[in-house]
Amino acid sequence: FKGATNMYCGVINMKPSTQFAKGIIAAMLLMLTACTTTEKTTHERSKLRNIHVNQVAYELTGPKQAIVSTNYKVDLTRANVQLISDKGIAILQGKLVELGQVAQWQKAHQSSDPIFYYGVEFTELQSAGSYVVKVSDQHTQQTSAKFSVGKQALFKLTTKALLTYFNGSRNDEQYNWQEDQHIRIFDTQRYVDVRGGWNDAGGDTGKYLSHLSYANYMNPQQLAHVGWALAYSYQRAPHLFKELALEKQVIEEVFWGADYLHRILDEQGYFYMTVFDQWNTNNAERVVTAYVGADGIYSENYQSAFRQGAGSAIAALARAAMLAKTTAQQGEYSGDVYLADAEKAFKHLQSNNAENNKAYADDGEENIIDDYTALLAATELYKATQSKYYLNAARERANNLAQRLSPEGWFISNNINSENLRPFYHAAEAGFPILALSQYIAIEDNPEKVKQSQAVMQKHMAYQLAINSQVSNPFNYARQTFKTYEQGKLSTQLQTGFFIPHANETEYWWQGESARLSSLAMAAILTGKMSAVNSKKHLGTQQELAKFAQNQMDWTLGRNPYDLSMLNGFGVNNPIPYDGLSMVYGGISNGITGAKTSPSGQGIEFGPENDWQNWRWVEQWLPHSTWF
Repeated sequence: FKGATNMYCGVINMKPSTQFAKGIIAAMLLMLTACTTTEKTTHERSKLRNIHVNQVAYELTGPKQAIVSTNYKVDLTRANVQLISDKGIAILQGKLVELGQVAQWQKAHQSSDPIFYYGVEFTELQSAGSYVVKVSDQHTQQTSAKFSVGKQALFKLTTKALLTYFNGSRNDEQYNWQEDQHIRIFDTQRYVDVRGGWNDAGGDTGKYLSHLSYANYMNPQQLAHVGWALAYSYQRAPHLFKELALEKQVIEEVFWGADYLHRILDEQGYFYMTVFDQWNTNNAERVVTAYVGADGIYSENYQSAFRQGAGSAIAALARAAMLAKTTAQQGEYSGDVYLADAEKAFKHLQSNNAENNKAYADDGEENIIDDYTALLAATELYKATQSKYYLNAARERANNLAQRLSPEGWFISNNINSENLRPFYHAAEAGFPILALSQYIAIEDNPEKVKQSQAVMQKHMAYQLAINSQVSNPFNYARQTFKTYEQGKLSTQLQTGFFIPHANETEYWWQGESARLSSLAMAAILTGKMSAVNSKKHLGTQQELAKFAQNQMDWTLGRNPYDLSMLNGFGVNNPIPYDGLSMVYGGISNGITGAKTSPSGQGIEFGPENDWQNWRWVEQWLPHSTWF
């Protein structure tokens, strides 16, 4: 029938003379109807599904790409692609390039038909303004969301909002301020003043230097890293903050963080890890503690090792001390106090072959997170003091990171002599080892040591680019190397995938990776800047690394299969909060994950729950805006 239908699809021009002829014509009319229906169905199904763009801004001198998704193979010769200005003028004519399929991401498009991806580049655009991408083919046409292009475009458009988010996340509500002024340390009758700091997330007024410490390899740098990042950003480009009249705001936020770090430094020299109340459930007492598992069971292991937030706290205090010196400003405490705190804490953890640091680590051993956080701490202290003690400590940690680089190019998390090597993967700070090495290189005067660290950075980022290209990866999402952890045992099988495995040492924690993507964007740019490159076209870095960095930011800002901008208040679509969740302008949601039923993080998922369980995807979290 299909063949017959196709054969007779055409103009019928017969004059019926008999009943038989009438019957024949009736049958042919039925076939003609079938033809029309088939053509209509094909036309309806053959649509451009969407044009995925960074819904906020592209850098004027950086890579620019849109992704087109369709449920049919596009005839590249017929597709018309244009970049249209806000005045309706076609600025550039583009060409679609086939990027392949990602079968496991089918769910994101809510389509039973296969989805095909195509890319169009408009990097050559060198005119600031607002634009849309318009794609037309023989069936339909589609227009993208509007976006800006400009010099320092993201900085100028988003920095005020990000600072608003940090300020709005301060833990300064009257109730918490009074309660935290006199709070008990778990399993003791000691009371301390831990006022200030920032709430960890939209649904959590807890304050964390880090959490997940019991899992050993999953610690994220949380509250303290905010202070370091703000000070670093300001000191790198103070003129940009001045142009936006944001100098006062960013400096005050740095000192707000430093004041809190001073308060949580115990007289013995360690930092309190968390202020926690089991996420405000079960009328739990708010205490200084650490916690274990999804139920938030209190633990007496509240002393922070380097990897449990102390390294970032030391780095942040040293930065704040330098900022106080150059600006002649301070918070509640002086720059001299900040620096004394940082030195006291570092020496307490580092002395005697890091004996105290190992004692505070839950498994009694150091791992890669200790190395890169201690490296950043030692580097910042050397900048602040010029003491060779800190330079030597930084050299030791940088060498440790070099020894942790596998022959393939991935980092080893655990003991490098282990029979089963655990690759380093991290949902929040995969780029941190490269960041720490880049800062160390800036203080090192030994050419051989500089060369060693540069080689580590370059090899690791080359590996990152290589695993990205091993499979169809139209959005150039940062893939990762990992081993799953189930039933108390680390697998021996090395795997690669888009998202972190849900079967990991925490036994419950996995979430969207917005912070991870920004950290890797930073790592790519810092690595690429070491090469002699054409800085005019590629963010001042190597071309492929620049493209990779831009693509990670693009994903967070809407160029993803869900067309969601995770930055609240920016773009066409933002995540919708669940009941009881506070969403703050300038905050960034956790983001997209692998399918919730996949132990290895395969597939794709965003916001499938109807209640607070949606935190994995929707909730805003300090590290996301920090790394961004």
